[in-house]
Amino acid sequence: MTTGVIGGQPPEPRPTDAQLPEQRREPLDRHGDVDNRTRSSVITARAAASFEPLGRSVATARSFVRDTLQGWGFGDIVDDAVVLTSELVTNAVVHAGTAADVLCLRCDDGVRIEVSDRYPEREVPVQSAPVSMGSPDREGGRGLQLCAALAGRWGVEYTPTHKTVWFQLDLPERPVGTRAAGPVLPAELLPLTDGRVRVAVVQIDRGGAVTAWNEDAEELFGYTADQVVGKPLTDLAAWPHTPGTGTGIAEALQLSRWEGSYGIRGAHGRVIPVYASHLRVRDTGGEPSTVCLLVRDHERAVLQTPLRTPATAADAGSSSDGTADPFEVFIGSPAPDDLDSLLQRTVERARDMLDGDAAFLLLATDDETELEVRASTGLPSARQRFARVPVEAGPGRYGSARMPAVHDDLTAAPGAVPLLSGTGMRSVVTVPLKVEGRLTGSLGVAAEAPGRYSNEEALRLQFAADRIALAVESARLGELERLRRGSLSFLVEASDLLAGTLDRDQTLALMAQMTVPTLATWCAVYTIADQASEPYLSYVLHEDEELIDGIKSLLSKIPPPDPVPTPGARVWSAPGEAAHQAALRTSMRSLSLGDSHHRIGTSIGPTLATAAAVGGETVVLPLVARNRVIGMLTLGKPTEEHFRQEILELAEDLSRRAALALDNARLYSERTAISQSLQRSLLPPGLPHIDGVEVDVIYRAAGEGNEVGGDFYDLFPIRDGAYGFAIGDVCGTGPEAAAVTGLARHALRLLAREGYDGPAVLQRLNSAILDEGARSRFLTLLYGELRPQEDGSAELKVVCAGHPLPLRLRQDGTVEPAAEPQPLLGVMEDLELYEQTVVLDPGDVLLCVTDGVTERREGTRMLGDDGLADVLTTCTGLTAGAVAARIMRAVERFAQDAPSDDMAILAMRVPEILKD
Repeated sequence: MTTGVIGGQPPEPRPTDAQLPEQRREPLDRHGDVDNRTRSSVITARAAASFEPLGRSVATARSFVRDTLQGWGFGDIVDDAVVLTSELVTNAVVHAGTAADVLCLRCDDGVRIEVSDRYPEREVPVQSAPVSMGSPDREGGRGLQLCAALAGRWGVEYTPTHKTVWFQLDLPERPVGTRAAGPVLPAELLPLTDGRVRVAVVQIDRGGAVTAWNEDAEELFGYTADQVVGKPLTDLAAWPHTPGTGTGIAEALQLSRWEGSYGIRGAHGRVIPVYASHLRVRDTGGEPSTVCLLVRDHERAVLQTPLRTPATAADAGSSSDGTADPFEVFIGSPAPDDLDSLLQRTVERARDMLDGDAAFLLLATDDETELEVRASTGLPSARQRFARVPVEAGPGRYGSARMPAVHDDLTAAPGAVPLLSGTGMRSVVTVPLKVEGRLTGSLGVAAEAPGRYSNEEALRLQFAADRIALAVESARLGELERLRRGSLSFLVEASDLLAGTLDRDQTLALMAQMTVPTLATWCAVYTIADQASEPYLSYVLHEDEELIDGIKSLLSKIPPPDPVPTPGARVWSAPGEAAHQAALRTSMRSLSLGDSHHRIGTSIGPTLATAAAVGGETVVLPLVARNRVIGMLTLGKPTEEHFRQEILELAEDLSRRAALALDNARLYSERTAISQSLQRSLLPPGLPHIDGVEVDVIYRAAGEGNEVGGDFYDLFPIRDGAYGFAIGDVCGTGPEAAAVTGLARHALRLLAREGYDGPAVLQRLNSAILDEGARSRFLTLLYGELRPQEDGSAELKVVCAGHPLPLRLRQDGTVEPAAEPQPLLGVMEDLELYEQTVVLDPGDVLLCVTDGVTERREGTRMLGDDGLADVLTTCTGLTAGAVAARIMRAVERFAQDAPSDDMAILAMRVPEILKD
C-alpha cells in the first residue's frame, strides 16, 4: 500500500476513538508547496459505516457510498466516489488485512469521503521525503494515483493506530435557467406545426409516478389516463442510457427547472421524439411535484426558451465595447452545460442562420475514419442518432467532410451525403469542424429546394463552425471522461456480480440484465457447447417484458450469427430483416380479415411491436474464453436506432469478463455433474424388502455439490433368509474419501456372498485398504448379518470395528449399546476381530449412526453418545422411518450452522406381533 502524501487543502482534524493526540503533517499540493488554506465548508450531513476485512466488504462499501450520495442528490459525482472508495477499501481490507471505516461528509460545496484502516505497522513519511506515487502497472498502490486524478482535494492522515485517506469531490455548477424574450418576426419566419399544437401536461409526484395526464397526452402517445396514472414516468420515457454521461430522467425530475429532448414510448411501441419543459412546484400542503409540458420534437419552438442572438451578422465579430464573444453570439446565452444540448443548439442556430429546412452535426471517431451523427433538426433524429458514415471519398461515402462543400442538387450526386438519403433534401452545404488542424466533426445545413446555397453561405457557416469547434471538442472530451469514469464503475460492479456465482443459468441472466437497458434495448445470449455444436439461443431479455416472447420466437426462426472469434462488435442485419418481413406478411394477411377489428388487433399487434423492437441496429460480440468461442452476446436497438462507439467499446469489455465467468460456470457445472454421477454410483441402488423387519436410511453428505462422501451404508441379501448390512466412515470427506467408500462397499458384498463370516470379511477388507498404500484411509465400520426368525424376532451378528456403537431401544424405553468396540480398519495388518450376537425382540429398534451425528457441535457443546441415547428414548413405538427422521431432526436443530461432516443413520425395527 502506497503511503505517500499528496493533496490540496489540509483535512479537518478528526479525534480518534481513544482521544489520542493526532500525529499528522500538512499535505502537499501537486507542485510540492504546502497549502495552508483552511477548510471553510460547513458539514451539513454525515454517514459512516465499518466493514470487516473480507473480500465482499469492497462491494458493500461501494453500495454504501452510492446509496448515500444518491440519497443526498449528488448523482453527478457518484461514479468517481464509488471508484475511489473501491480502491481505498480494497487497500484496507485486502492488502492491509484490517477493517475499514468509511465516513461520508456532505458540505455546501461538495462531498468529503474518508477511508481509515487499522494497520499499526507502517512507516510515517517525513516532510522532506520524496513523494512516491507508485507504478500504475502494480496490483496495489493505485488508490492515491486515482485520488490525484479524480479528486479536487485529497490527503492522508496518520495516528498511532489508524491511517486515513480522504478525498473531496466538488459539485459541478448547475446554472439556473434564464428567461428570455425573442424578437418580433414576420409571419413567414415563424416555425411550422402540424395542425393543432398539442401540449401534453403530465404531473409527477415525489416518487416519480404519474398523477395527472391530460387529453393532449392521450392524443400524442395513445395511452388513456387510467393506463398511466400511478406508473413511474421512467416506464414510458426512452432516455439515453449512457453510463456516466448526461442527466438521467429521475435526476431531471428533481431539478427546479429542466428543458430538453427525449422520447416517449407510445402505445404502438414506437418512440415518439418530444421536447419537454420540466418545472418543480409544490402545493399548499408543501408536497413537491414536477409539471412536465411536452410537445412533438419538431414543434419545440412552442416551449423552447428563445436564444439571445445578434440583430445582424455584422455583430458576430464585435460589439460596442469590443468584448463580445463570437461563440456566445452564435450559440446564445446561457451556453448549454452538456454536449448534447450544445450540439442541438448548434444545429438549430445553423439552420436558422442559413434559413434551411434541416441541419445536422457529426463528430469524428478517435481514429477520424468515421463520422457519428450526434445532433440534427428537421430530420428523423431518432432514426439517425449515432449512425456512422466513413470519411474518405468513394462511392456511397461522405467525401466532403474535410473541406467545405456545396451540393446544388443531391439527386445528381446520390450518396454524397448519406445522412440525407430518402429525406427529400435537395441542396446542402457542409463544413468541417477542426481543432489545431485535426478533423473533429462536420456541420451541415440542407434545404428541400435545389440550388439554395452558394459559396457565401458556406463561408458564413465555416465562420460559425470555427467559433464553436473548440467548445464542442472540449465538451466531447469532458463527456468521454465522464463516460470513462462511469464505465469503470459499471465494469467494477459487473465484475463483482459475475464473480459471485458459478451457476450457468444465473450467469446468463446477469449478462443480459447488466446490458439491458444500460447498454442496449434488448439482448440475446447464444451459447456453444463444443466446437462441433451449433450456437443455441439460451437467453433473451428486453426492457419491456411483454416483448421478450416475440423476440425469442423471431430469433429462433433465423440462423444464429456465425461464431467468429474476431474481437469487437459486428453488425448483424438478419433480425431486422426478419422482423420487417414478418410484419409485412402479417399486415398483408390482415387485409383479408374484413372489418373484424378484434382479429386484426390481436394478430398484427405483437408482430408489429416485435418488428419495432428489433428494427434498429443489432450487433454481435463474441464470447471468447481460453481461445475458444463459447457463445455470442447480441445487443439490439429499436427501430432505426444505432449504437454509439463508446457503448460498443464498453460492451466489448463486458463481453470479455462475461465470457470468462460463463466458461468458469460451465467448467464448474461439468465438474459437479461428473462428480455427482460418480458419487451416486457409490450408493446402493435401493434397499431390499425384508420380511419381518422394517429398515430405513437417511444420508446427508457434507460439502457443496456432494451427494456422497466418506460415510456410507449398505443393505444387501447374502443368501436365503440372510442379509448383510454395513455402515461406515472413511477418514475425511470429498472425492478421496469416496474412493475408499467404493472399495469398502463393493468388497463387503463380494466377500459376504463368498460365504465368509463377519470377522473374515473385515480382515480381508483391511488388507485391501492397506494395499492402497499412500492412498489408503483408515475406516470405521459396523458390519453385521441379519436373520429374521420364525417367532417374530430377528438375530443379528455384528462386528463393530472402531465405529460408534449401535444402540438398542427396547419396548420399555431403555437404551443400551448392542456391541463392544474393536480396532478400526486400515491401520494394522493383523487384526483379531470377533462377532457378537444380538436378538431383537418384537418392538425393538437397532440404531446405527456415523460420527457426524454424535459429534454435532454448537460452540463447546456436543451431542455425543448420551445425547443421542436421550433422543432415542423418545422413539418408543415409532416405525423405523419415524425413528430415523426424529434423530435427524434432533441433530439438525442441535446447532444453527450447516453440518460440517457427513452423516448416515440406519434404523432397523422388528414390528410388534398383532394379537387377534
